[in-house]
Order: sequence, then structure tokens, then C-alpha cells
Amino acid sequence: MTKVIFPKSLKKGDRIAVISPAGAVEASQLEKGIEMIKSKGYEPVLGEHLYTKFSNGYNYAGTEQERIKDINWALNDHEITAIWASRGGYGCQHLIQNLNLKNFTKSPKWYIGYSDNTVIQSYLLKKGFASIHGQTIKTSTFGVTEESYDLIFDILKGKTPKYSLKSHQFNKLGNTEGELVGGNLALIYALLGTKYSFDFKDKILFIEDIGENFYALDRMIMSLELSGVFNKISGLIVGGMTNMGDEKENKQYEESFDEFAYQLISDRISKYSFPVVFGFPNGHIKDNRPLIIGGNVKMKVEDKVKIEF
Repeated sequence: MTKVIFPKSLKKGDRIAVISPAGAVEASQLEKGIEMIKSKGYEPVLGEHLYTKFSNGYNYAGTEQERIKDINWALNDHEITAIWASRGGYGCQHLIQNLNLKNFTKSPKWYIGYSDNTVIQSYLLKKGFASIHGQTIKTSTFGVTEESYDLIFDILKGKTPKYSLKSHQFNKLGNTEGELVGGNLALIYALLGTKYSFDFKDKILFIEDIGENFYALDRMIMSLELSGVFNKISGLIVGGMTNMGDEKENKQYEESFDEFAYQLISDRISKYSFPVVFGFPNGHIKDNRPLIIGGNVKMKVEDKVKIEF
């Protein structure tokens, strides 16, 4: 198996590109995050179309061509040392057929984001490069925990994360080790059957999601099962499941870890023997601790849970 490449650590003064590969953003939504990058000693460099708006059934941050131009600039400019997505939304699937890694492969850099950015991270891992599944720039205005960002900066400086969690009633005990794949469940589902889908064999899969009807969540989990994913993976980590079902009917609609969503997932995977962790703090939630897609994970699920890269 080819070893996944980790980008080199950043040093003070390095330049971090901020781009919008999917949904449109307002400048006011990024001010706090951009200032945070500066406060950590790095120089934010804004993509040409960071604040561009293009409406075509959805409010995109520019046309496909404009967003492709920005991401390819960020991937290949030798002065850029990391890339931070402003937000997710929808639109990253438009880009992956036209990504250019010519200079990136010579000097890889961290790509940071989550949600729709799962598509870009799947693409990069298929090419052999790790990325950071963590907060976007926009979410800095949503009251997320400072530690969510501090841990990303730790990774940029070369420190790999270690997490210790309380047990969860749906956890399945056991120890395993493997490369971490996954991200937003809707995008994992959307890539199934394409050449851009993750390779799941002997991997530890992470999933999270937001705003899905329970039947849609079940449909995506069923699709993973029908695709043989659960016969291939060596472990599963389930993160945030929030704003699920009907807001008027679901008393846990605003909760980070929806119990019915967890019950549904637990029931579907009950026949499999791999270890499972529920309640990992990553996803569309305020306490979103970063994970390294492509990183090797040691996962111990006992009375307490330990996840180490």
C-alpha cells in the first residue's frame, strides 16, 4: 500500500490561501476567521473569487470556471503553504474533473475544510495526500469552540491529535488500526460508484451529517451496505448528526448527536463485528475537533475511547 503523504509543517509567516470552492459567502462572515489566521502568525491570501456570487439553482461562489481557477491557483502556487475553505454548501463536485496537481505533488500542502469539501479530500487521498477534516473559515462566526481551531493550527505545526472520549451506549467494543477515510455522509454517498470514491478496504470510516430526513439518512446507510462498504472497513467513527428529521417533531433537532439518528445507524450495522465509536466531536457542530483524512488511526473502544493518529 502506498504511504499517504503528509504536507510539511508550516512556519510563522507562511501564506494560507482562503478560497470558496462551493457556496457563496459574505465578507462579514469571514472577517473573524481571517483575523484568526493573522493572529497565529500566518498570512491569509484571498482567492480572486472568494466573494464572487453566481446563482444557478444555488448561490455558488462563482461559476464553475471561476471556482476551478481559484482552487488550482491555491493548489499549485509555490508561495501558498496551506488551503482553507471558506465554507462548504454545494459545488465541489463541479471541480474534481478539472483539478491540477502538477506543482502540488512537488510541494504538497494541507487542505482544510469539511461538509462539501469531503469531495476534494476524497480526491486528494486517491492521489495519496492527507488533508484536515475540520472547521471552515465561515464557522468562526457561529460560536464554535476556540479549541476546534487551535487543534487545526497544531496539525499545521506538525502535531498529530489524540482524543479521549466517554463511552457511548451504541459503541461496539474492540481495538483496530487503519487509515481514516470519510467525512460528510451525503458526499461519501454521492461519490459511491465513481472513480473519486474512497477506497474502503481495511479503512476506518468516519461519517457525519446535518439536515437530513431520517429516511434519507437510512437510505445513505443502506447504500453503503449495498455497496459492500461495511464488509470492507475495519472500524467506524460516527460524529455529529444534527438538525435531523422534522424540526417541529424532533425534540433533539438542535442537538449535536441526535439519538434517533444514532439508533438508526446502530441498528443497520448491528450484524457487523468492527469496533464503532459514536459521539465523536466532529461535524456540523460547535465543538468540531479536526481529523486527518488519510492519517493512520489507532482506535481503542473500551470503557473509555482513545483515538490517536
